[in-house]
Formats: sequence, C-alpha cells, structure tokens
Amino acid sequence: MTARVRKAVIPAAGLGTRFLPATKALPKEMLPVVDKPAIQYVVEESVSADLTDVLMIIGRNKNAISNHFDRVTELELNLQKKGDTQKLERVVKSQELADIYYLRQGDPKGLGHAVARARAHVNNEPFAVLLGDDLIDARDPLLSTMIAEQEKRDATIIALMEVDPDQIHLYGAAQVEKTDDPDVVKVTGLVEKPAKEDAPSNLAIIGRYVLKPEVFDILEHTEPGKGGEIQLTDALQEMAADDDVAGGVYGVIFRGRRYDTGDRLDYIKAIVQLAMDRDDLGPALKPWLKDFASDLD
Repeated sequence: MTARVRKAVIPAAGLGTRFLPATKALPKEMLPVVDKPAIQYVVEESVSADLTDVLMIIGRNKNAISNHFDRVTELELNLQKKGDTQKLERVVKSQELADIYYLRQGDPKGLGHAVARARAHVNNEPFAVLLGDDLIDARDPLLSTMIAEQEKRDATIIALMEVDPDQIHLYGAAQVEKTDDPDVVKVTGLVEKPAKEDAPSNLAIIGRYVLKPEVFDILEHTEPGKGGEIQLTDALQEMAADDDVAGGVYGVIFRGRRYDTGDRLDYIKAIVQLAMDRDDLGPALKPWLKDFASDLD
C-alpha cells in the first residue's frame, strides 16, 4: 500500500543576490508580496494540501523566517489593547499555520543537496518539496493534484508548465510521453537549463515536487552539475530513465496562475496582480492603474 504524503520540505537557504541590497540583511523569502512575506504563501499552500508538517532548509542569516512564524507576545498584547482584532487575527494566523521545523543546509551546494538534508526528518515516506520563490495562486490548486497522482501511480511527480521556447533556458526542460490524462505526462528525460535548440520540449519544471524517498539514495551519488551544485534535476533524470527506480517520474501540467518572486520584474508583477484581486485593494488600485497606463508612451 502506497504511503500517504504527510510532510513538506521548503528549501530556503538561497542568498537572494538578485535582490541586493534589499536582501543583504533580509532573507529573500521574507520580501513582502502585498502584505505577507513570500514564504507565508508557500506554507499556506502546503497547509491547504493537508501538509501541516513543514521542514524548512535554511542557511545563515535566516532567523527572520523562524521569527515570523513564532509568537510575538508584546505585539499581540499591543494589538489587543488597541482593539485591532483584524490585524491580531492575521498575526496569530501566521504562527498557527503548521508545525514548522528548521534545519541548516550548511554548505550551499544546490537544491539537490538541500533536499538530501531532509532525509532524517522525512524518513522512508513520499514527501512534497515547495520552492519558496514560486508562488501558486490559491485559486488554482496544484499540490493537492500532484499528491493524488502520486498516490494513484506510486511514482515521483513533478510540476510542469508550458513556457515560451525563448525562455526555456531559464528552467529544467522535460521530455515527455502522453498518458490517458491530457494534464498528466510520463517524463522520460530531463535537461537542466538547455539552449532553445537543445530543449526536448517547452515544458518547464516549476518549483513543486512530490518525491519518493528513493531520491535520497540517488542524491547521495549525484555528482555536482551546472554551477558546481548538486542538481535535483539530475537525480530526477536518473529516476525518469528507469521505471524500476521507484516507479518512474510523471508530470502534472499546470495551467493556472504562477508568480515567480525570485525575479525582480516578476516580483513586481506578482504584487500588482495579487493586489488587484483583493477586495480591500483592487477597487482603488484598478482605476489608478488605468490612469497610470494611459499616460505611458
């Protein structure tokens, strides 16, 4: 009987150099997207898929993340005295979302190395990995679909998204075969950040994975790849090449809304898009945006 996915791993040890100097002292995962740090959206997504056991892989100078999900008694008392129940509820929500554990990555040796560090916590169970700079709109569920596919197929599941072929060099690209489900494909090969002419498809890997525990044994002997880092894509390639290795790899094609907060331009777009859809901000923001855009040359 296939073990149920119960735990989520969120790698959050990156330096965030694309956002310097803002990330000199503040973790990139704590950059606000409207009025919540990006990492909170990811934890909320995990919880919405019934994964309330969350392990964060962090690095040096990431204490702000653990502080955010911890209690701040003096702040709560201050909001209580002011009678500001709305803000108090939002503060309390962030610290009661899930059971969150923290583990240092140590040497920054890449995503594969960060995932490998989770072995003792995950044990011999399938688990989800959510990248902290990939936000999936809560109205377009993805993780719960991936978990259902993992339980159905007893295989490793990755999230794929169609991208402009001119952008595929920014992602891992998947070589795939069709299945009986138009939104699910069998992955037969993976290439990390290929040139456009070398890409097997325009299906890009995005930051959601449901992995079988066999990935840990593979990561142990995975040599550093591009950038001198241990790439999770290389381990997945080994699993995809042989169905006897933990049942192979399948991809769920995501057609919903995704926000890349690891890129400065996409980060700005994410804030605008999410703010536009909010009842407390959208009605005032939309007419301002129209006026602003009408003045652009």
